[in-house]
Amino acid sequence: MTRFGGQNATGALRRVLLRAPRPADGELWREYGWRAAPDPVELAAEHEALCALLEDAGAEVVLAGSPLEPNPDAVYVFDPAIVCDRGAIVLRPGKERRLAEIGAIALDLEAAGVPVAARLEAPATAEGGDTLWLDERTLLVGRGYRTNPAGIEALRQALPKVEIHVYDLPHWHGSAEVMHLLSLLSPLAPDLALCYPPLMPVALVELLESRDIRLVAVPDEEFETMGPNVLALAPRVGLALEGNHVTRERLERAGVEMLTYKGNELSRKGDGGPTCLTRPLLRDRA
Repeated sequence: MTRFGGQNATGALRRVLLRAPRPADGELWREYGWRAAPDPVELAAEHEALCALLEDAGAEVVLAGSPLEPNPDAVYVFDPAIVCDRGAIVLRPGKERRLAEIGAIALDLEAAGVPVAARLEAPATAEGGDTLWLDERTLLVGRGYRTNPAGIEALRQALPKVEIHVYDLPHWHGSAEVMHLLSLLSPLAPDLALCYPPLMPVALVELLESRDIRLVAVPDEEFETMGPNVLALAPRVGLALEGNHVTRERLERAGVEMLTYKGNELSRKGDGGPTCLTRPLLRDRA
């Protein structure tokens, strides 16, 4: 049985990796730039509910279990690796405190039956939040404070048969506050994507339009509450953080079935939405 693959962001999600938060992780919230200290009981409850929701939606949930020093960001498993049809590409986060996650995610992926196909080495940096499979042959990559030119070149070497499109990300509030590509764009079907137009690179909008991908806009007032961060569970089935009602209504009018989860501790305090909390391992071909 196939256990990994599906180079797209919208095919039905069949297997997904998550890492459960531990009480000691939250004690370092200041060091990792969280907005406030998470309540450990509520944090664990929200994560368990998220896992149950994903299972109810038809995905096999794989929980990461490799040893790792306390680190609240480790719950955001999307960033240390990406998965392609050959296996996993272990990345090298641009946030220095997250470098310890590299070895752990490699062990977790291999335990889940996903072989490591490539690893980034210094001085390359790249984070999963700056990468997006547009389709089986196309990877979008954001160049910003967490993903550098050496990291992009390493991805090109690891994916020689894939067309990689690179876009400069906005400075926004500077290097201390991360702006990932997925902070701006979430595909929800091969022909539909959610985005925040004011910060989208012109060339990226033009590419999406040239491929007849309809764009649904997030309103200004819901951008900083992670309005653009929606995980596709299947074509036109999305998972979002509770709230952002205007964005949700716009997606529903576009024919998207929307599910939500409670993430007051899990998402709002650490600025990580559903795409950040999940590392898709296997999707159906879109």
